Amino acid sequence: MAKGTKKIKVAIADDHTLLRKALASLINTFEGYQVVIEADNGKELRASIQQHIVPDIALVDVNMPEMDGFEITQWLRKNYPHIKVLVLSMLSDEKTIIKMFRLGAKGYLLKNTDPGELKQAFDSVINKNVYLSEYVSGKLVSGLNHDPEPVAKEVVLNEKERDFLRWTCSELSYKDIAEKMFLSPRTVDDYRQSLFLKLKVHSRVGLVMYAIKNGIVEI
Repeated sequence: MAKGTKKIKVAIADDHTLLRKALASLINTFEGYQVVIEADNGKELRASIQQHIVPDIALVDVNMPEMDGFEITQWLRKNYPHIKVLVLSMLSDEKTIIKMFRLGAKGYLLKNTDPGELKQAFDSVINKNVYLSEYVSGKLVSGLNHDPEPVAKEVVLNEKERDFLRWTCSELSYKDIAEKMFLSPRTVDDYRQSLFLKLKVHSRVGLVMYAIKNGIVEI
């Protein structure tokens, strides 16, 4: 759940005006969330952010004119890495899903998602930095099994690192993982940063994809 009295700011980038307006109305009913940007495409979203309207979450479509979901997600990761990108798209193929995650998305939803799952996804990316639905998890597994480009080369991991990766694939926050592993949050932070470097990934999603690809965890 979103915490505190300060509302979490949401941006929506989608070139379908009716859908975008409906989404904005829906999200504004979610406790703790407020839509602060509505954009037709990534270019408009970028312009709004550059005018110092900076959201906490960007809900973006993949197919948009001028600047699509791939381009704006990549730009956000480079320039505003604290903004959490959540994808909402009609596209359901594993190639698109994996590419969006690699570019920095924290979650991926289809446009037939019900409102409850959208709220759940928002809460998850805010509190846990990732949202993986059962459908998307299955697509990641399927795509990675046929993807010629590995997330990272296989490296030697000690048992503590492998254990940390298994917990990372759960719905637990990093603080909860620290408690489960009987470690301090600082030590878990050190594990995370060390694995980012060792596995050449940049996010929790990258760690999850590595764990799936290399059989450390099964989904």
